[in-house]
Amino acid sequence: MKSIVILISGRGSNMEALLAAGLPARIAAVIGNRPDAKGLATAAAQDVATAVVDHKAYGTRAEFETALAAEIDRHRPDLVVLAGFMRVLGDDFVRRYQGRMMNIHPSLLPAFPGLHTHRRALEAGVRIHGCTVHFVTPSLDNGPIIIQAAVPVRADDDEKSLAARVLAQEHVIYPQAVRWFVEGRLFLGADGRVLLDGAGIPEGALLVPAPEQSGATLRALAESG
Repeated sequence: MKSIVILISGRGSNMEALLAAGLPARIAAVIGNRPDAKGLATAAAQDVATAVVDHKAYGTRAEFETALAAEIDRHRPDLVVLAGFMRVLGDDFVRRYQGRMMNIHPSLLPAFPGLHTHRRALEAGVRIHGCTVHFVTPSLDNGPIIIQAAVPVRADDDEKSLAARVLAQEHVIYPQAVRWFVEGRLFLGADGRVLLDGAGIPEGALLVPAPEQSGATLRALAESG
């Protein structure tokens, strides 16, 4: 059975989704970079080993990452999962786990990499927003994409409401991506794109706004905005 180490910085809602997913893998440990990360208590309550590698205890990022790698490697994971881990990782650290480290980003990459994705999506006026699970590479938010989920942007959305709908989809697609990995179904093609063994090609398209909406409905949406 493959083993997983999860890295968190806060409450770890994606970590909770992974723990609840019944994955065919062993969650070897949850590691936080902050002693007050609430997700550590959640993991411990489910008898998952926890550890803290506090980034503030180290003088340089390199020293912190050396200590973090030592703690990760102690558990011999097949996969490292970043679940709200709020530290930018250096190139050497990323290369150490390349091809076996995943992250989830709250946008439809390559759109809106970095921070404040929901605000930027609203400011840009996009009709569809979402989230992306990808393999981590030295280029920030630019690794091979595994799975994405899209949600419509509503006329009355603010950052909070849009973020909540995206987060609900994060909790769906992250466990799915991890499940595919531990089942041995993910492969990198020669072009660097992720291939999924046994995946079908979905038909149709998601149109937002939906063309069947009446003129009266569209006017009501415009007036509410």
